[in-house]
Amino acid sequence: MPAIPMSSAQIAADITARIKSGEYQPGQQLPTIAAFADLYGVSDGTISRVMIVLRTQGTVIGVPGRGTFVPEQG
Repeated sequence: MPAIPMSSAQIAADITARIKSGEYQPGQQLPTIAAFADLYGVSDGTISRVMIVLRTQGTVIGVPGRGTFVPEQG
């Protein structure tokens, strides 16, 4: 029986935890939406919604035409 995919909130919490643990460093570009979708077994749309939440919280920053990054420590 296939595993139940994580919810958007669980994915957002997991990405946040990965940032806090140092897996994703300040200034580092995050994987693409497609890569995260494959990692978590969800649709691109789900990851897009997660990224909107994380950007709103200031957990990540989007750079148009470049990708999504972990903010530098300020």
